[in-house]
Amino acid sequence: MKRLISIWLLLAAVASGMQAQKTFYTPKDSLCIVNMLRHAPKGAGTLYFARQFLGRPYVAHTLELFDEERLIVNTRQLDCTTLVENVAALTLCARRGATSFESFVQTLRSLRYRAGRQNGYTSRLHYFSDWIADNAKMGFVKEVQMQQAPFTAVQTLSISYMSKHPQAYKALRADTSLVKVIRAQEKELTGMKFRYIPKSRVKNTRALREAVRSGDIIAITCNKPGLDIAHLGFAVWRRDGLHLLNASSIRKKVVDEPMTLGRYLSEHPSFTGIRVVRIGK
Repeated sequence: MKRLISIWLLLAAVASGMQAQKTFYTPKDSLCIVNMLRHAPKGAGTLYFARQFLGRPYVAHTLELFDEERLIVNTRQLDCTTLVENVAALTLCARRGATSFESFVQTLRSLRYRAGRQNGYTSRLHYFSDWIADNAKMGFVKEVQMQQAPFTAVQTLSISYMSKHPQAYKALRADTSLVKVIRAQEKELTGMKFRYIPKSRVKNTRALREAVRSGDIIAITCNKPGLDIAHLGFAVWRRDGLHLLNASSIRKKVVDEPMTLGRYLSEHPSFTGIRVVRIGK
């Protein structure tokens, strides 16, 4: 009981400071994070933390609650991106032995915003290719890029979705001047090339097992005009092949997909393959 009271007092003290930095969370969120970090076994990795969220409801647009940009921490409702960000932040904290909620929030902010600086809606890394590049610069992640199989395809980015569909985004509807900034960011990304594994090669092969590790971030490429990545999750190897742990809009919760990733990709015509991102160097 005394330990629980001390945790609540600590969280309350941290909260007063973080609100000034435009952060939003509930006591349940902060306690959840602290408990995960403090009770994680030594050497806990990405999949350990990802599995703590199994069964949590899938809810889209949880970062779009306010008119002004805030760092939102929501462990109760997740989409594919917030699942990946929360798990990445937990993993990075655990690796350096950080167990405080404040450390988690600082890490999440560094992952979510360009160069780790929260400065309005356009400072958020909206496209996952941008997220990968920015976090690779800071040493948080590394994209797996190989010249040989199974990385036999090249994705050339042509990014324009947000600027062409501003009505789909609350902040862009409210302030149309932001569209110009987003368009400039899209222009910077357009033309970049990345090797990826086409879905025809996502099979239970030695080459794939050597290229992809359990716990890697799987970024599913697509042919939808203006987009780079359609969905995110974590790699899970089983005897029958590679699977995906993800926040599923179809299953309405965080799940460890029973079907193999190869089959999953084949059931979505717009999915073209996968890029592979590893947390840490």
